[in-house]
Formats: sequence, structure tokens, C-alpha cells
Amino acid sequence: MKVVVTAQGTDLDSMSSPVFGRCPALVIIDTETMEHEGIANPGVAAGSGAGIQAAQFVIDRGVQAVLSHDVGPNAFAVLEAAGVPVYRIDRGTVRQAVEAFVAGTLPHLDSSTTGTHRGFGHRGAGGPGSGAGPRAGW
Repeated sequence: MKVVVTAQGTDLDSMSSPVFGRCPALVIIDTETMEHEGIANPGVAAGSGAGIQAAQFVIDRGVQAVLSHDVGPNAFAVLEAAGVPVYRIDRGTVRQAVEAFVAGTLPHLDSSTTGTHRGFGHRGAGGPGSGAGPRAGW
């Protein structure tokens, strides 16, 4: 199965990223062979719509599941419409996230993990610099 993990870097030993749309990298992994491809997230610097861009990017690459800690409502809607399930991960490496997925221990998400948009320029809504949300202390 082809999955993607939100990450800080582009290899299996990179730390996972707590965010989807603005994660630095996306690591696409074949869960049967552990072959992988690390790619800089094309949506990371977007003024708006980063989550939507990242979601469409992984859909276009044939990803069958997303492993991330936080997925906003717009990205979640795009993934859900494409039939791509989202699973919640916690701290750890990309490899650990994939191993937990294969072991069946990751929770499946039925909705986004954030109730409001949290992109750049939205202080007070959990955006960068607000100190709110799971980024604090990650």
C-alpha cells in the first residue's frame, strides 16, 4: 500500500511533522517494500490553500492513506472526497509511523483535527506565532 507521512525531512529516519499542509516534506512509502520517495512539500510556502495543494499533490501521486498528526478541514475534505483515509500519528520518525500503520495501531480520523483554518495570517486561530494548538511544545 502506498502511504504518505508528513515529515521534517525526506527519509525514513526523519522526524514526523505535526502538520499536514505546511509540513516541510512528504515521504511516500510502499508499506510492503519500504521503498520511499521524499519530496519537499509543494504547498509549504503557499499564501493560502497549503493543505488543499498538499492533499491534491498526494492524491495525484496515487497515495492510498495519509499519516499525519494534524489535518485541517479543507485538506481533510479533499482527501475524503478522493477516498484517501487519514490516520493520526504522534511524535516519532517516518519509519515508526509506517510501522504503527502496518501494525494497525494508528487511529483512523473521521474528521479534521482542527475546527478552524490555521494557515498563515490567522493569528488567534492557532496560526504560527499564536502559541495555540498542537504545535506548542511539539
